Amino acid sequence: MGLAVYRGLAAVAAALACAGCGRGTAMPGPPAAKAAPLVRVAETTPLMGVAWTITVHARDRDHGKRAIAAGFAEAGRLERILSDYDPESELSRLSAAAPTPKPVGVSDDLWNVLARADEIRELTNGAFDITVGPLTTLWRQSRRSGHLPRPDKLAAAQSAVGVEAIVLDREARTVALTRPGMRLDPGGIGMGHAADRVLAVLAGCGIESAMVDASGDVVVSAAPPGTAGWRIEVAPMPGDRSGAVVMLENAAITTSGDARQFVEIEGRRFSHIVDPARGLGVTGPAAVTVIAPDCTTADAVATAASVLGHERGPAMIARFPGVSARFVWWNGESVTTSVTPNWPGHGAAATQAFPNPRDPSRL
Repeated sequence: MGLAVYRGLAAVAAALACAGCGRGTAMPGPPAAKAAPLVRVAETTPLMGVAWTITVHARDRDHGKRAIAAGFAEAGRLERILSDYDPESELSRLSAAAPTPKPVGVSDDLWNVLARADEIRELTNGAFDITVGPLTTLWRQSRRSGHLPRPDKLAAAQSAVGVEAIVLDREARTVALTRPGMRLDPGGIGMGHAADRVLAVLAGCGIESAMVDASGDVVVSAAPPGTAGWRIEVAPMPGDRSGAVVMLENAAITTSGDARQFVEIEGRRFSHIVDPARGLGVTGPAAVTVIAPDCTTADAVATAASVLGHERGPAMIARFPGVSARFVWWNGESVTTSVTPNWPGHGAAATQAFPNPRDPSRL
């Protein structure tokens, strides 16, 4: 998946979560004539400011409920590490120390998010940038006030953002924040990373077929019993009546755009997603749906594709193996759609599947 192998606390947390699923040593017994059908279990709970739904196919309801509880516990653990709303999270405390007087060590979870974010920033030429926090904060103020940022405040925020604002030492696994006022913004990658980790915990609990839906950031493992895959409807904005449906297995899908979060300022419609180059929200209405082998990649690439739009986005998508996208935008008269060549059903198999099974050690 491109992320380094988890060690230390992350491995311990995953082991403890799996222990709660009741996967002890099985006692020998007579062979079963026929395996019992799997039971579908689904539960929803609020995490990271949104509704999370976990759906599993388990050997019985109790097994499914224990696995889901372990998954939710993992998401809650990661929220305490990656949240930029919680001032006590590891990420927030690191941001508050900027500029760091010297490089600091971070947990495996935070390191893997920062390392993957750095890789994606390079592949998207900065359209995705985890250092965009100062601009995100300023844009949130504009969305509340209904006024564009003052030029002096925008310039100050932009001076704290960029590739040189963060230095990662991959050998020592340390992080240095180099600019005053610099803030990390995990939006566009943190939720996807958490969803991947939850799916890994479910796999460790013996769940082979599962879907984790973090309010639109969706990742799935093996297809439900008797089906070709998990059926996902793609309708990212009003007026999109093309009825796009994809079938996924061992894959992730996420949509980024301004269908739900937008503001109109000075007669223009802006998304909540900030363009790191301009410091303002992406103009719309527009949306993009991305399919990838993992949700970390899908989440971040969808954010970058929203920034680049349907004209520049496809060339960026092509840099990511196994990734495809569907762009939707308003052309002034009607809703228009386009897809990249490997979008399911467009020069590709009807079911998008990747050669997992998903191994927790690869996330």
